[in-house]
Amino acid sequence: MAMMTGDQYVESIRRMNMKIFMFGEQISSAADNPILRPSLNSVKATYDLAHSPEYEDLMTVKSHVTGKKINRFTHIHHSAEDLVKKVKMQRLCGQKTASCFQRCVGLDAFNSLFSTTFECDKKHGTKYHQNFLEFLKEAQEKDWTVDGAMTDPKGDRGLSPGKQADPDLYLHVVERRKDGIVVRGAKAHQTGICNSHQVVVMPTIAMGPEDKDYAVSFAVPLDAENLFMIVGRQSCDTRKLEGSNLDVGNCQYGGMEALTIFDNVFVPNNRIFMDGETDFSGMLVERFAGYHRQSYGGCKVGVGDVLIGAAALAADYNGAQKASHVKDKIIEMIHLNETLYSSGIACSAEGFKTESGNYLIDLLLANVCKQNVTRFPYEITRLAEDLAGGLMVTAPSEKDLRHPKLGPYIEKYLRGVASVPTETRLKILRLIENLTLGTAAVGYRTESMHGAGSPQAQRIVISRQGNIEMKKQLAKAIACIE
Repeated sequence: MAMMTGDQYVESIRRMNMKIFMFGEQISSAADNPILRPSLNSVKATYDLAHSPEYEDLMTVKSHVTGKKINRFTHIHHSAEDLVKKVKMQRLCGQKTASCFQRCVGLDAFNSLFSTTFECDKKHGTKYHQNFLEFLKEAQEKDWTVDGAMTDPKGDRGLSPGKQADPDLYLHVVERRKDGIVVRGAKAHQTGICNSHQVVVMPTIAMGPEDKDYAVSFAVPLDAENLFMIVGRQSCDTRKLEGSNLDVGNCQYGGMEALTIFDNVFVPNNRIFMDGETDFSGMLVERFAGYHRQSYGGCKVGVGDVLIGAAALAADYNGAQKASHVKDKIIEMIHLNETLYSSGIACSAEGFKTESGNYLIDLLLANVCKQNVTRFPYEITRLAEDLAGGLMVTAPSEKDLRHPKLGPYIEKYLRGVASVPTETRLKILRLIENLTLGTAAVGYRTESMHGAGSPQAQRIVISRQGNIEMKKQLAKAIACIE
């Protein structure tokens, strides 16, 4: 099968029989629900961009498995250039959607599993790498969107998986059969999962031998029996039911999150990529986290580009664009955003070849990248809100703007620069609200903090990878200390 178009992708999701619950009710299709459709549109954009000649070099690549042209979101990195292009692709997608476009997690799961299964097979004589290659080939040929699921609910953070009061608080194997395994548990904060064809599950932490049943990785379709999703709430989510492009801010795109339940889900043998090899659970977690922390140097920067543009337009519409402090704030936003991008490019350019043949980012620089992402978008957001002004959160609704009596007063008193229609000014303010406070905040501000691991997780890796002993030796040599 050739790469899907955006419309073909939407139809493929519509045909799936997923079990999705929202507001206490089961919904029939993510493709046709007004709250979820904007997040589907964000994924659709990754298919549409792949068919654009202008973006072909970033969005597509030749598969090392089949030799065919594929969407880069299903690719295995085989050079530092691949890693750099991944970041550039993610920035592009962020610019085009101003939201989370959801395919990064699957791409990062592909690449972490590719090398980890190879090294696991070499040590244990398992067949996981071949299983994964067969899955990867099908994902590339069918142009699947694949969700990566790592985060368990975790319960009591002071206890290991096997010592929890409820053993299901970490996903685990409950039965092993000749033809496969049965798993039970949940994965939390699953971005875009109801827009995916398959989910790849991975362990969430490094584990010891006593937690063998929890060291499991596999793939299943999202309409698998006994698998269902509970969609999370977002600020302003029900605005999408009102049919107002003005009030939602982002008139096409959005994001979604879900708690995904695996209530005794069967996994066939050929879709198992780890089952009990606790000595490789830490490697898989570290490599996935590294790839995903690299991703934030692209996707969040692209969304940041949109937010900076919106803040600059708000200043224009307010007639304040020439003020020195306004210019300085926009410069600071650009500086912070490009610093994030620099980190994403740096950890990619310093990537290196693994034993399996694919390329891994520089883990120290990837974690520095994500550590910056936990901070800089908050300052970019603060500056955007500063430039926008209080009207961003006090403006009347579109219904009031269209009202025969109220509308003229809104037009009169909420106009800024006389040449700019009041509606235009309100649209850009609603976009800033969407990116900083509304439904897109989960894909920009809050996700910048907690996505790919909260700040302390990066600091642990930075401490491990920082090579402080080497730095001590450098200081001793300079100071002539033997």
